[in-house]
Amino acid sequence: MPAPLTEDNIRRAPKVLLHDHLDGGVRPETVIELAAAIGYAGLPSSDPVELGDWFRDSADSGSLERYLETFDQTLAVMQTAEGLTRVAREAAEDLAADGVVYAEIRWAPELHVDGGLSLAEVVDAVLAGYAEGEKRAAERGRPIVVRAIATAMRHAARSSEIARLAVEYRDRGVVGFDIAGAEAGFPPTRHLDAFEYLRRENYHFTIHAGEAFGLPSIWEAIQWCGADRLGHGVRIVDDIAPGPDGAVLGRLSQYVRDKRIPLEMCPSSNLQTGAAASIAEHPIGLLRRLHFRVTVNTDNRLMSATSMSREMALLVDAFGYDWSDLQWFTVNAMKSAFLGFDERLAIINDVIKPGYALLLAE
Repeated sequence: MPAPLTEDNIRRAPKVLLHDHLDGGVRPETVIELAAAIGYAGLPSSDPVELGDWFRDSADSGSLERYLETFDQTLAVMQTAEGLTRVAREAAEDLAADGVVYAEIRWAPELHVDGGLSLAEVVDAVLAGYAEGEKRAAERGRPIVVRAIATAMRHAARSSEIARLAVEYRDRGVVGFDIAGAEAGFPPTRHLDAFEYLRRENYHFTIHAGEAFGLPSIWEAIQWCGADRLGHGVRIVDDIAPGPDGAVLGRLSQYVRDKRIPLEMCPSSNLQTGAAASIAEHPIGLLRRLHFRVTVNTDNRLMSATSMSREMALLVDAFGYDWSDLQWFTVNAMKSAFLGFDERLAIINDVIKPGYALLLAE
């Protein structure tokens, strides 16, 4: 008999995370301790439980812009090399404890230079933290591989600089590039120079698209910019209509499915930003049935008070998924990772499939 699909058992299952923001996954107690160390007095509470609740409640507004404002607090305490390394180390440890075996954690280096760090020093500090976290997780018997995605802010003008920084660190742990921030008014085509450079360098990149804005954002990200993956991509359902024999796909949604373009979906976060009304109504259910390349992600673990295990448990409750569905999501994510093919295949065959086989055999 398979193991019951409880959140505790799901935590035992190997998981792959492609869309997680470093500044959105800080432990509340770490925010408080780092604030005290640098003399930052702007926190709404000095109690870890109260502060965690504040982040979640503030992010529950239904507005992407309001959701993004919560990052002012975490960014304020992530302006030193020591702070960045600690946050990165703890992120790796927390994900490993949740059963994540491979993670790509993204962050915007340009948002961590207010304290005088250079962009290179920011990257070095974060990568050092991931390495320390990997080591500590392995010592606890929960090995994890962590890689970084360097993000540029879509409302700023440093995307080409960040793209070059990412490529410079491509053999030291930075495996991809991204743009993030409010979509409305800041189309991805503003950053074509960066994307053209990345394509010339044979470098991977994803683009936040189709979350707060609709199909034009997705179309530009794919057809103009050449994105390998879509951050969220929830609004692709706007190009899918009901029909007498099931769903009728439009030209764009058909292209996304045919090309197996991965969708980095984050169910709880999508509810908070108003991209979905409930877990049961989240487009991930339809897209899974239609065999899009769907992946499950956390986005911001602090703001959503979530984990990969919780996200999967919510989907089990909403859609009746079984272990084979969770394995399907996990293999999808590993296939879509910005890691070398041999490394991806090894994790699928040596870690993911055996891990799920154990849960199916209990």
